[in-house]
Amino acid sequence: MHIPDGFLDAKTAAATGALAIAGLGAALRQARLRLPARRVPLLGLSAAFVFAAQMINFPVVGGTSGHLIGGVLTAALLGPGAAVIVISAVLIVQAFLFADGGITALGGNVFNMALIGAVGGWAVYHLLSLAIKGLPGRLLAALLAGWTGTVLASIACAGELATSGTIDAASVFPTMIGVHMVIGIGEGLITALALAAIARVRPELLGLSGHEFPVAPVPSQPSAPTCPPNAFRRAVAREPVGSLVVFGLLISLGLAWFVAPFACPWPDGLEKVAETLGFGQKEAEHRAVPAPAPDYKMPGIRSEGVAASVAGTAGTILVFGLAWGLAGVLVHKSTRRRPPSDPPRENPL
Repeated sequence: MHIPDGFLDAKTAAATGALAIAGLGAALRQARLRLPARRVPLLGLSAAFVFAAQMINFPVVGGTSGHLIGGVLTAALLGPGAAVIVISAVLIVQAFLFADGGITALGGNVFNMALIGAVGGWAVYHLLSLAIKGLPGRLLAALLAGWTGTVLASIACAGELATSGTIDAASVFPTMIGVHMVIGIGEGLITALALAAIARVRPELLGLSGHEFPVAPVPSQPSAPTCPPNAFRRAVAREPVGSLVVFGLLISLGLAWFVAPFACPWPDGLEKVAETLGFGQKEAEHRAVPAPAPDYKMPGIRSEGVAASVAGTAGTILVFGLAWGLAGVLVHKSTRRRPPSDPPRENPL
């Protein structure tokens, strides 16, 4: 759903850019106030995983492919503010280094995927999680929220294309929404599966006590004393996340190096809609800021598969450092300004 240069007129690009800046500013303020220092590395990990996962297109229907956006997944773990930062960092690196999304359309892409998709999907996840308790409730919420976030982002994208005069609203709205209603199923499933895996090793990241995974007692051993759920959550939350970050980064690098070259080559949802409705030729031929590795093709590397692996690995490492560094600066400033007597503020989830 990455809008290229040429699809948005100047007024729409400026308006979405202003909204994106305002939304990102609000997200930065929320992260500075609410993000615990121990979770700062998880922003880097989330950005790395989302970047790598977005390179892996999966087939949908009718010669169309889709890929994970990752906003709801990140918001479920770290809150909506952190999700906006993570998705924005990914989109910035994709646009400037790999020409994946236009520079003039960067504000629109951030607005659609980082704000509308991530925050809107998180709202659904949050409400459903309150209504349905426990791990099953969280996974069902993730499934529906992932789908909803994708559809909401497609609605925003269609509105921008119609406002820009790129294509009429009567054509673009049903086509964009219809395609992304199908792609959203994949988004929801991947989000739910990822959260299920995380819940097995770090349930407190989802606000779970660990009692959702009972272990059968061994008769030959005396039963260990149990601790109340709140005590469990406080104890586990203080554990370092270093091992999780290392393991998660290795998975992300593995996806970028070994899996991304075999991604489905079919056009994604927006590309297919542009092809079907006949406005694909409006994409700008020349970019205002040339990308060093456009379409993830590295200079001097002839093999497209190897080039994709190298570009994906480099991008994964870059967004990991960018998101971690930005969050670290924010939390450091917040710690210096906060009175020592104030307790650290937790993520809303």
